Amino acid sequence: MTNRREFLQSGLGLIAAGCMRASRPIGTSAASLAGTPNARLPIGFSTLGCPKWSVAQIADFAAANDFAGIELRGILDKMDLTQVPELSTGLPETEKLFERRQLLVTCLGSSAEMHHADPAKRAAQMDEGRRFIDLAQRLGAPYVRVFGNSWVPGEARDVTLVRIAAGLRELGDYARGRNVIVIIESHGDFTDSPTLLDLMKRAGSPNVAVLWDAHHTFVSGHEQPEDTVRQIGPYIRHTHLKDSVPAGNDRRYVLTGTGQVPVKRQIAALSRMGYQGFYNFEWEKRWHPEIEEPEIAFAHYAKVITGYLREAGVGPRAASR
Repeated sequence: MTNRREFLQSGLGLIAAGCMRASRPIGTSAASLAGTPNARLPIGFSTLGCPKWSVAQIADFAAANDFAGIELRGILDKMDLTQVPELSTGLPETEKLFERRQLLVTCLGSSAEMHHADPAKRAAQMDEGRRFIDLAQRLGAPYVRVFGNSWVPGEARDVTLVRIAAGLRELGDYARGRNVIVIIESHGDFTDSPTLLDLMKRAGSPNVAVLWDAHHTFVSGHEQPEDTVRQIGPYIRHTHLKDSVPAGNDRRYVLTGTGQVPVKRQIAALSRMGYQGFYNFEWEKRWHPEIEEPEIAFAHYAKVITGYLREAGVGPRAASR
């Protein structure tokens, strides 16, 4: 059994440092543990999809179904991960559990929104971002997700962009030296590549990058995956993949490969550009309780995405020590 330091050094704990040493923004390594008998493909899922599962249930299911990583986005009734006992007072036992299951924490999903103009609201959002960065450092997780999230009514869009970029840069500065990178998700009003690229340039920080929710850029941003990757590919560090079909004026999430979202092409586009991150499943069960149960949707995703990855030439990865 490796100790925690060896575990983190052999896996995702070194990723952020590697990114900051890179001469240009590139996809980061999501390597599995070195020396494991059967290295896993770089697939993971978000805990948004299993809101009724304990940490132990999450880890057991992931390992049993050959997932290599877990994105933490709420545990049971708590969305603020800094308030989850298993990640505070119970952290040593959680670390041991994940080590035994050979699982990596790929990302922490905060709810922090960078668009708020009200000083009190903005201060609260920035505080959440910093608390999540501190937790990510303790966990050895490389990324903390934040949102744009919305255009401010009555405010010039350029003003909103300046504020969001400033928030990203401030959090990026805080993350510097903590081996953490802040990633803004293509979500809400910010699902088109030109705007996301503009934000990356305005933020101008090696500690700020993009979480590509490939569903949103396709459905809301009306972009083909090849075009999205061409424009913002160098900044993509993490992904959210999911499938859906039209449902009136909205969308209904469906099992991977059974809907209208070109998930297979999204994976192929990432592979062609040399992306080395996780192909992460975001099943929004917490927000949409009517969709399939996690044990069905997660297992189906693992099976389908394994085929997509192998067809795209993505194989298991072993970390170098």
